[in-house]
Amino acid sequence: MVISNKPLRFIIAILIACLPVFGFANTVTEATPTQTETAVVANEATPKVVDEKSEIKEKIKEVIGHHVLDGHEFSLFSDSETGEHYGFPLPIILWDNGVQFFSSSKFNHGEAVAESNGNYYKLLHEKIYKTDASGTLTGDEHNPTNIQPIDLSITKGVLTIMVVALLMFLLFTSLAKSYAKNGGISSGFGRLFEPIVLYIRDEIAIPNIGEKHYKKYMSYLLTIFFFVWFLNIFGLTPLGINVTGNIAITFGLAVITFVITNISANKYYWGHIFWMPGVPVPMKIILAPIELLGVFIKPFALMIRLYANIFAGHIVLMSLIGLMFIFKNWMGSSLSFMLSFAISTIEILVALLQAYIFTMLSALYFGSAKEEHGHEEAHV
Repeated sequence: MVISNKPLRFIIAILIACLPVFGFANTVTEATPTQTETAVVANEATPKVVDEKSEIKEKIKEVIGHHVLDGHEFSLFSDSETGEHYGFPLPIILWDNGVQFFSSSKFNHGEAVAESNGNYYKLLHEKIYKTDASGTLTGDEHNPTNIQPIDLSITKGVLTIMVVALLMFLLFTSLAKSYAKNGGISSGFGRLFEPIVLYIRDEIAIPNIGEKHYKKYMSYLLTIFFFVWFLNIFGLTPLGINVTGNIAITFGLAVITFVITNISANKYYWGHIFWMPGVPVPMKIILAPIELLGVFIKPFALMIRLYANIFAGHIVLMSLIGLMFIFKNWMGSSLSFMLSFAISTIEILVALLQAYIFTMLSALYFGSAKEEHGHEEAHV
């Protein structure tokens, strides 16, 4: 039998209206707690809930900070209940009255003081400080005033760079050998990347640099594209790798582009910066400092664009995952999971897009440095 909506709503309304009438079944004298007792219990339970949520939030912040920062050991995962860490140590190389070389396992995940040749060091927030035998840190807890030796260690980011460099060497060496062996026809696994190599040559290098000069820049453009792309992909794995989200790495890549651009620039490039043709002399004097400033702004834009996009992507993704542990219910956790999955899918596209943008802008800078303006003498 089908009940229409109106009678069903009327029955529900009647039941709700009658609820207070049946409320006398639980009197004050019975085991049911009074309003005062309920308020006391609620007040006692609320701080516990607040403390628990605050503790979870602090742990999430700690995990996010650990994920985006570089590390002196390669931690795969850890068990919070037993305190066990699973991973492997990395070599520590310090310059402190000579070279100090030892394993990161001496730090015991930052809980112990490491000794090397009579010197003592403490690891705090992935920074190494020189201390005494007891590991005393002076000053602020988060920013100690202890001496920091020059750190040349093989960190997690450095190890990832080495792995990517080795992978690229093996991959493209085999691709080059297959070209030579098969008369210009690729074979093997490297064949998958041949269309990308041709795309960078035909759609990035030649249009922006020109047929005459593009070949001398091809090796760098291919290297920078696949290097940034592979590092971005490694950053999407659960290994806690965030190389291109480190501003020191993007700064180094931008400096390389800056040096190549200005070393290979011709006289027309510098002429347009310091003494623009076809412009009145007073305007030349005003515009020259601005154009010179633009020389340094270009690599700065390269550095910030790559760093900010990758770093922000990691923060957003880890924050969404952390929301699952805060909500602790099927609706909030499911929503957080779906959002994190969607962001992860977008990050795969961003990984490729940022490599493309960095390569494209580098090619544009190289093209402006090699552009010839022989026709402009007529405007002077």
